[in-house]
Amino acid sequence: MTDFSVKPLEESTWPDFARLVEKNNGVWGGCWCMAVHPEGVGRSKTVAQNRSEKEQRVREGRAHAALVYDGAEVVGWCQFGAPDELPRIKHKREYQKGLGMLPDWRITCFFVDRAYRGRGIASLALEGALREIARLGGGIVESYPEDVEGRSVSGSFLYNGTLSVLERQGFQRVRRLGTNHWVVAKTVDAGPPGAAR
Repeated sequence: MTDFSVKPLEESTWPDFARLVEKNNGVWGGCWCMAVHPEGVGRSKTVAQNRSEKEQRVREGRAHAALVYDGAEVVGWCQFGAPDELPRIKHKREYQKGLGMLPDWRITCFFVDRAYRGRGIASLALEGALREIARLGGGIVESYPEDVEGRSVSGSFLYNGTLSVLERQGFQRVRRLGTNHWVVAKTVDAGPPGAAR
């Protein structure tokens, strides 16, 4: 079994993150993991704009992710951030109907290189994101995973992660969101870097 490591997305790890995104044609049609940020993506945005805006956010400390490494190569990640950093969630209108209060953090996107799918990379990325959230002060963390039980879903479409991966990390179902998604939440205590959660 290969020894994987997890590092935060920051200026020093940007080139590693960028290599994986470029290897995968910008991910999800050139999104560069910008769809949930305020800038969003769409017909008016080019792939180059998405890349530039993501890089600027990373260099300014306004984009967060836990990157999973196999040696020197990033093979997957889990994006997280405060609600104002990641406001453009899927099913937003339905989400707001049942909203009591905003969480401190959101986990919004997972990506795993095709060659590494089915090897627990999403779980490692989630663990890394939770450690970073603890280091950054902890709080209530929400995510919006897809329930795939009894359904066949391509791994390339599971960018919100799966319900089972989040539940294994102690997330609890709060309410349904759309047909197959859930709002799940967990409280993460503040802790030192690398603290087990």
